[in-house]
Amino acid sequence: MQSSNGRPRRAGDGPESSGGNQEDHGVPSRDMAYEDPWYDALATGWGGLDGTGVPATTVPPARGGPGVTRTRDVYVEVQRSQAFQEMRGRYRRFVVPGTAAFLVWYVGYVVAATTAPGLMARPVAGAVNVGMVAGLGQFLTTFLLTWAYARHARLRRDRAALDLRWDTQELARGAQGGAS
Repeated sequence: MQSSNGRPRRAGDGPESSGGNQEDHGVPSRDMAYEDPWYDALATGWGGLDGTGVPATTVPPARGGPGVTRTRDVYVEVQRSQAFQEMRGRYRRFVVPGTAAFLVWYVGYVVAATTAPGLMARPVAGAVNVGMVAGLGQFLTTFLLTWAYARHARLRRDRAALDLRWDTQELARGAQGGAS
C-alpha cells in the first residue's frame, strides 16, 4: 500500500482500523517523502480531492525541493556512466540487427505472397504449400527471436542492470542524506 500523501483516511484504511494491532508491517508512514523521480503518479495525489471536496481533474505538479534535484543529478550521472553506456550498447547491438532481420524476413514473405503466387502455391507435401510453410516460419521465427532476446538479456544485461540499479539506489540514498 502506498502513502496517502495527506489525504484523509476513510474507515477501514490503514493499521488504525485493525482493532488495536499497531505494528508496522512495512507500510510507509504518512509523512515520509518520496524523492524518487520514478515514483508512481497515483501515489502523488492524482485522482484525489482538490481541497474543496471535489475530485481533482488535473495532475498536481511534481514535488520540488533540494532532495529532488540531488536525486535527479544521481540519475543523470548514472546515465552518463560508462557502465550504463555499455549496457545500452549491448542492448542496441542485439535489438537493431534482430529487428532489421525480422522485418526483412516479414516484408520478403509479404512481397513473395503478393508478387509470386505461383511460387507460394507450389506444393511441398500433400496439401501443404510453400506459402503455408513460410507463414508457419513467421510464427517460428517470432518465438525464436523472443527466446534469443530473453537469453541475451539474461546472460549479457540483467546482471549489469541489477548492479547498476543497486549502485543508483545507494547513490540516491546518499543524495537524500541517508534517508531510505
